[in-house]
Amino acid sequence: MPNRSVQTYAAAMTGLETIPRSDDRPGIALGDVALGLGLAAFSVVGTYFASQQGQPIRRPFDVGAVVLVAIASLALIGRRRWPLGVMAIVFATTFFYLLIGYHDGPIWIPLVIAYFNAASRGGRRVIVGGTALVGFLLFPWMDFLFRDGPAPTAASLAALAAWLLVIFGAAEIVRIRRERVAEAARMHREEALRRAGEERLRIARELHDALGHHLSLISVQSGVALHVNEELPEQARASLTAIRDASKEALTELRSVLEILRQNGETAPRAPGLTLARLDDLVDQSEKAGLRVRTETQGEVRALPFGVDAAAFRVVQESLTNVTRHAGRASATVRIVYGDDDVTVEIEDDGRGSPSEPSAGSGTGIAGMRERIATLGGDLEAGPRPEGGFRVSARIPLGAGP
Repeated sequence: MPNRSVQTYAAAMTGLETIPRSDDRPGIALGDVALGLGLAAFSVVGTYFASQQGQPIRRPFDVGAVVLVAIASLALIGRRRWPLGVMAIVFATTFFYLLIGYHDGPIWIPLVIAYFNAASRGGRRVIVGGTALVGFLLFPWMDFLFRDGPAPTAASLAALAAWLLVIFGAAEIVRIRRERVAEAARMHREEALRRAGEERLRIARELHDALGHHLSLISVQSGVALHVNEELPEQARASLTAIRDASKEALTELRSVLEILRQNGETAPRAPGLTLARLDDLVDQSEKAGLRVRTETQGEVRALPFGVDAAAFRVVQESLTNVTRHAGRASATVRIVYGDDDVTVEIEDDGRGSPSEPSAGSGTGIAGMRERIATLGGDLEAGPRPEGGFRVSARIPLGAGP
């Protein structure tokens, strides 16, 4: 059973991508509450004084006027969360206020604010534009239609149309600027998520390539020592058995960590570690584990771009690790071919292989190698050889590395 603390650590690493997101439907802000209450008080007082101006054919100031003005003002408290709904409430309240015949006054302020808010917050253009058109065609004619008042003049209609255009234009400017800010924030979040995913995958790959390689060698060597030296003292055999079992358990835990760190559909990073300059050290480690390794070099040996050089080394390392674990007593050939435009790495062994070998690309090893090579624009083939054993071949274009 994998160590729970190890899994917890890996889960914490995946938490790199838990980045706060902006709320698509913001709540009610304290400033909106203050705006609604303050505007309600101002509108009630302003409407009272407007009613004292002796406007003809107007209904006297009463409780109904207070209620309607207060509703129009207090509705603005929810303007951020329900912009279109608030605009509809304020529009209906204002229409009813004027239909009854109360005095002109601050009742227009909540309507202007509600309309500007709905337009600037990306409300549906048809609804916002339709509201402006209905208001333009309806409100100026209220006295003429319902109270035998004078018809609106052409100058007043032109002034109203100009004000509506100014309000709508200002709202559009605010809306476009807000959308640009939101898009920049979204791109920033996506970039942070991408970098977090790349870092997590880099950690997973380095853990598998380096730590997994050494743990496999420890497990194989301790198992070989137990098998070959049957006359070892009981204490020595117990120690080797413990080493073998501990290394297997560590490999199991490592795989569980990799399963947590790796997620489907993510782009593999382009930051591998070791290079072909360490190839002799890698061969020595494999030979100490009982694997016979022969190296061949074709073409002109020269410095490679770091990304290409390191990816080639990781292919060799992973392939030799798989041979050590699955091929039994075998020998392997590592062939490095330097071409004009690419470098090819081939690893062939003559072992028996294993049904658990991830030849189909479903295992972490082959899948990791294929991802690494693909990010550099190359291709990797892996599968059993007709004459027996296993073959891995990776071609990497030289223009891919940094």
